Amino acid sequence: MTTGIARWMPGVAVAREYRRAWLWPDIRAGIVVTALLIPAGMGYAQVAGLPPETGLYATIIPLLAYAVFGPSRILVLGPDSALAPIIAAAILPLALGDTARAVALAGLLAIMVGLLMLIGGLLRLGFVTDLLSKPIRVGYINAIALIVLISQIPKVLGFSVDAEGNAAAAAAIIEGILGGSVQPVAAAFGLGALAVIWGLKALRSPVPGVLVAVVLGMVLTWALNLADAMPVVGALPQGLPAPALGGLQWSDVVPLIIPAAGIALVSFTDSAVLSRTFAAKRGETVSGNRELRGIGVANIAGGLLGGFPISGSSSRTPVADQAGSRTQLTGVVGAVLITVFILVAPGLTVFLPASVLGAVVVAAAVSLIDVRGVVALWRMSRLDLALSLAAFAGVLVFGVLEGILVAILLSLLAFFSRAWRPYRAELGRVPGLRGYHDLSRYRESGERIPGIVIVRFDAPLFFANGGSFDDWVRSRVDAAGTGIHSVILAAEPITDIDTTAVDELVELDEYLDARGIRLIVAEMKDPVRDRLTRFGLDDRFTPDRFAPTVGAAVDEITGTLRGDLGGTRWDDDDAPRAGDGTDR
Repeated sequence: MTTGIARWMPGVAVAREYRRAWLWPDIRAGIVVTALLIPAGMGYAQVAGLPPETGLYATIIPLLAYAVFGPSRILVLGPDSALAPIIAAAILPLALGDTARAVALAGLLAIMVGLLMLIGGLLRLGFVTDLLSKPIRVGYINAIALIVLISQIPKVLGFSVDAEGNAAAAAAIIEGILGGSVQPVAAAFGLGALAVIWGLKALRSPVPGVLVAVVLGMVLTWALNLADAMPVVGALPQGLPAPALGGLQWSDVVPLIIPAAGIALVSFTDSAVLSRTFAAKRGETVSGNRELRGIGVANIAGGLLGGFPISGSSSRTPVADQAGSRTQLTGVVGAVLITVFILVAPGLTVFLPASVLGAVVVAAAVSLIDVRGVVALWRMSRLDLALSLAAFAGVLVFGVLEGILVAILLSLLAFFSRAWRPYRAELGRVPGLRGYHDLSRYRESGERIPGIVIVRFDAPLFFANGGSFDDWVRSRVDAAGTGIHSVILAAEPITDIDTTAVDELVELDEYLDARGIRLIVAEMKDPVRDRLTRFGLDDRFTPDRFAPTVGAAVDEITGTLRGDLGGTRWDDDDAPRAGDGTDR
């Protein structure tokens, strides 16, 4: 068990046990990943409405911080396409066109995100990521991908649009294309870059297509002297990451609280899934709460030194894994190489076409689109599909920040709906089949036990469903006709019960008792039974009202064992005979 400083700084534990055989694989993976870190960082910075160099600062510092404080040995952190639109929506309205203020607000936002994640990790709140269910994430990410595409397609084609709202921007793009706004040279580079990226991916090239597209674009721009013929990124400032929080006031904190909470939730959800997936693949285990703390510290560090909110990268992490990365040293190598690039060759980006950088972002956005996930939801659950489409529409119609709240609200409503109207079944006997089964599944062979109604309610009992539980059990009794003397509640799925539901249970028991029907509770979990005791119901629900299994309750009531399984009767000593088929 990890203790001491290594518990809070997992990188220290890795350093203590580092093996010489890991060194070259980590260095090699760091070199390969750097080829993606530079263009991706610059591209996502521009999507966030920030200068390209901030994307590099937001890569260098978090990678170094996570190498010390992060628990995953493989996770690669950096700017992310899912976060960039949220960052832009949060800071640009407050910056009012002032680039320096936008950078400062982005840094403050990263610090706030990091603090929320750090506090969440200390309070062991890793479970909050469950607020974004898979259907909601699919819809949300698909919408984010579409928003990024809308923002970058004009750049790929060499023109710009001035429109508010996604629908208006999409219409402006179509109008620009049809109206001749496309700049041929820029479009040739942008579309050519996409062809290179997707072509090499289809060919499963060991060399990343992004690297080839960026280098080729820069070489051609330089060789053909095209830097003045189309928009280019321009030279980066030469210097190390530094604090850029000047001009901020306490009043800037309040409007960033909700965006920070949304970014923290999305960042940790995506990073945690990615981290767990690769940890399992490598036979490792990653604590969600430690992951929260690690990514939180990385965000704080990045925000203090000119960066903006980041998360685990679903595109760069697999590349690191495929390149043979063994530990967090891969990220350190990447951070060092990016720093060297900034210090030694910042002028190279003078020859980097903006359309090529836009193509890098477009390719990443397209990879986020999960058509298979939507099709799978359609096949498996129409309700989940509806939730996914609603989340998709919420992000597009109401905006990225509001869309997060819509997605969370939809997740909670979906949970509440399933708990409010859970699956419920009347159970019966199926000849030759052990146990007691849902009669709706065995309409031909299933049979009720004379005088007994067996019911199952597949959810905790609480204030919202207690009444429907009571009404449904009564309806099953009424439907069974006359001669009913016992109701058996198969209570194993009932994992909790609150005071409102207890009142409903008591009312049901009184209703049944008035009709000469005895309620027996089978398979109730001990913690739930303890709650009944705390609610003072020992006098009503005495020990003889509980049974260990449904089968035991039926046998006790009927005084016989199931004949279709070999048992026929109780012995004189009230014990089942050997070989009588005592499975309940």
